[in-house]
Amino acid sequence: MQTNTILLASRPQGEPTEAQFQFETRELPALNSGEVLLKTRYVSVDPYMRGRMSSAKSYVAPFEVGEPIAGGVVAEVMESQEEKLPVGSIVVGSLPWQEYSVAPAKTLQQVPADQAPISYYLGLLGMTGLTAYFGLLDICDPKEGETVVVSGAAGAVGMVVGQLAKIKGARVIGTAGSDEKVAYLKELGFDEAINYKTADLPAALAAAAPNGVDCYFDNVGGPITDAVYDLLNKHARIAVCGQISMYNATEVPMGPRPEGKLLKTSTKLQGFIVSDYLSQWPAGVKQLGEWYSQGKLQFEETVTDGFEQIPAAFLGLFQGDNTGKAVVKVA
Repeated sequence: MQTNTILLASRPQGEPTEAQFQFETRELPALNSGEVLLKTRYVSVDPYMRGRMSSAKSYVAPFEVGEPIAGGVVAEVMESQEEKLPVGSIVVGSLPWQEYSVAPAKTLQQVPADQAPISYYLGLLGMTGLTAYFGLLDICDPKEGETVVVSGAAGAVGMVVGQLAKIKGARVIGTAGSDEKVAYLKELGFDEAINYKTADLPAALAAAAPNGVDCYFDNVGGPITDAVYDLLNKHARIAVCGQISMYNATEVPMGPRPEGKLLKTSTKLQGFIVSDYLSQWPAGVKQLGEWYSQGKLQFEETVTDGFEQIPAAFLGLFQGDNTGKAVVKVA
């Protein structure tokens, strides 16, 4: 059986382009014992994948030039050599960008098809939601009445972070890149939302946080983070989740040096990867699922249709095209 696949054609210098992606038809291997044939239903596109397009050492191995790009996928089992995953099962796994694939059943997680839209297992009930859950609740640990700032707040992780902070009784400020996204954050219950592209950011943040900032969930880095550092309260906590403003930089930009401000405020600054909490994932998914079923969590997706549109959906992440989780509906 043959399948369409998307390969990494070359490593980008600066911002990726369509030239980095190559479409190819490949032959699938026959099923061995313990393996399943999968039909891809949804593909996740995520900012962290930009790092894997580089050969630089990181927390996860880089993609290989000439080989399929891989990431989060929701798929349906079409054939099975594993009794625990019968035909028709819906699974989530790290799988290649292909319309069909063969994978060991032990590398996949079966998910219910009736608890939520199955694409949510790439978002709210998957790695995205867990990133928000552990980064905010473990590292920032917001208390009732504290002020939480979230950058990239209309993105897949940021919108969950803000809602979790509200569940914990915090006052929540989000930054986003359009008036439409700002309006959406207000719908989600954010107390304040700022369009960082049009506002005088330091002044707008200071006005939104007159009592200072206790927790900062950093998805973006750059000037937004610089402005937040000036507002930190004593014993503030910062969770560094992403730095999308610098993912395509060809050299490290020089910015303000924050160490003095962190020292004077006794601020905790901690970077993290969601896999740090792997053993706690089941408990996190259970709690997120409960809050979702209770109506305490809303979630937004930007869904692009068609396997051939996966590269365009990925590139759109760096233009701010998505509100919430960016996924591609393949089948």
